[in-house]
Amino acid sequence: MTAKPVDAESGIGRRRAQALGSKNRVYTDRRAEIISAAAELFRRNGFQATSLAKIAEAIQTDRASLYYYFSSKEEVFDVIVTDVVERNLAIAEGIRDSDATAVEKLHFVTTQLMSSYAENYPFLYIYLQENMAHVPVKRQAWADRMRAVNRRYERAIAEMIQQGLDEGTIKAVAPAWVIANGLMGMISWTNRWFNPNTSSVSAAEIGEAYSEILLSGIEKA
Repeated sequence: MTAKPVDAESGIGRRRAQALGSKNRVYTDRRAEIISAAAELFRRNGFQATSLAKIAEAIQTDRASLYYYFSSKEEVFDVIVTDVVERNLAIAEGIRDSDATAVEKLHFVTTQLMSSYAENYPFLYIYLQENMAHVPVKRQAWADRMRAVNRRYERAIAEMIQQGLDEGTIKAVAPAWVIANGLMGMISWTNRWFNPNTSSVSAAEIGEAYSEILLSGIEKA
């Protein structure tokens, strides 16, 4: 016989939703404590090796108690990643809306994104490996939210490039969206080989190098 999900057996999902909606300070503080502990475990041991039981142990409680706060370790992870990804989007849109030149903006956004990968390791890299088209139904709302954020991030970078095309400071080697995807792909590929804890080259150095590679190919002399 297939076991029923914990939420279905006990109605704890409804109680969790009610607690979230109540804005109870004690409840939100406890959730924050769980998120912090889980983030450290994900960072130290990796996502696959971290279980709800290990998260519960880290905050000196039992796994059953965690279900009042989160339905799964995936949900905990989604909360962590959402905060990081949306913060990166806000930074990118702030750079886009600044008074800097297009070339300066592309330098800023390239180095900032690479630094964020290191500062939030390994969360963004695990996120990059997610297939948003094939997440479970219970994570579909989160996937839709992340797809929207991804589109806005791509648009922000494309608009920086378009600014340079319009100003004549960037060569029209390809449409803005093509160059934008090339920039993001170049940095995102570091998930295959970069670990800030073991790399002999820092994220800042990689960001500077990638900025130079990109801009040396598209910036007008």
